Amino acid sequence: MDKFEIFEESIIQQSEDFGQMLLERGWRFATAESCTGGWIAKALTSVAGSSGWFEAGLVTYSNEAKINFLSVSPMTIEKHGAVSSETAKEMVEGLLRATGVDIGVSVTGIAGPTGGTASKPVGTVWFGFSALGQETVTICLQIDGSRDVVRAKAVNFGLATLIKMLS
Repeated sequence: MDKFEIFEESIIQQSEDFGQMLLERGWRFATAESCTGGWIAKALTSVAGSSGWFEAGLVTYSNEAKINFLSVSPMTIEKHGAVSSETAKEMVEGLLRATGVDIGVSVTGIAGPTGGTASKPVGTVWFGFSALGQETVTICLQIDGSRDVVRAKAVNFGLATLIKMLS
């Protein structure tokens, strides 16, 4: 079994578990993804019955999409960059406002193999997690590996963290 099969098995199980948790609460969920390119949404909508709890998945890859669809402030991106705690926070909070869901996640990062800097190397990924009645939390990971590995590990971490939020 290779790394991707292990990641995929974990992602499938987490998607099923998270979906069941949402269904039990009667909650709706949405994603705002950049570097993961909609992979979290894909994983969750692969679960049979996901229409009962999955609302929307937005792939806001460009800065303009983050600004136009999620109401991220252009000043936030200018001052902190698209890959930052501030941008991840504004992405997920804008997502909840735009979709009216109960819980959401945002992901913005540098999957590579190019695009990194000394202060934000390839593999830097910021997440935003927000649920109604809870304070928004942002988390940064520094993930080593190829572009595919960075993205797979980001999806895996995002789903694991969402499950912890509801546990």
